[in-house]
Amino acid sequence: MSGHSKWANIKHKKEKTDAQRAKVFTKIGKEITIAVKEGGGDPNSNAKLRDLIAKAKSNNVPNDNIERTIKKALGGTGENYEEVVYEGYGPAGVAVIVEATTDNRNRTAGNVRSYFSKYHGNMGQSGCVGFMFEEKGVIVIADEDGVVDEDQLMETALEFGASDFSGEDGIYEIYTEPDDVYAVAEALKDAGYTFESAEKTKLPTTSVTLDNEDDIKFMNLLIEKLEEDDDVMEVYHNWENCD
Repeated sequence: MSGHSKWANIKHKKEKTDAQRAKVFTKIGKEITIAVKEGGGDPNSNAKLRDLIAKAKSNNVPNDNIERTIKKALGGTGENYEEVVYEGYGPAGVAVIVEATTDNRNRTAGNVRSYFSKYHGNMGQSGCVGFMFEEKGVIVIADEDGVVDEDQLMETALEFGASDFSGEDGIYEIYTEPDDVYAVAEALKDAGYTFESAEKTKLPTTSVTLDNEDDIKFMNLLIEKLEEDDDVMEVYHNWENCD
């Protein structure tokens, strides 16, 4: 299973500054707010909230922040966010999916459309590129000190319910079905492993390689501007050789 795009995203995430981490906390808070308002504040009966709490913890969001966000949403004082998905094409036909949470759909759609247009892409209709991706759970373990036994990790992960495994240069990616990712991550944590991230994601089934310098420049700018937008939660693409 190809992990090129995913690994580039992982490297990017590992380099986040404190300000960027704070932004991640804010974005997860929006997701939790939506989940609570849709299904209540009890993670035992709200599977979406349960997954988001696990996602928050995997991103090192403090428990106090999580509890405060849930209470605020239950009290009806949180913002009224909705989830929206945009699809389109970057330079040279790179497929792009943008997941956002917003309290102003017109603002968010306008911003996303302008990013596509400015950086030599175009926003398309719903479903225009979604079929090029498959949903998976991905757990990333970084073995910078070389202490992880790869064969043992693979055996343990598969035993706990993982569906696939890859390792390269001390970075191990464990793939699961989307709804299994947090359970597998918790099992690995209980087994003594520390992971960089555990999340549901969209992996491309086909990829595009960019050779033209302008295409590479504009694709990088498109991803950067989308990820900087406060409304944007996740950006997925099938550019294989992104750096």
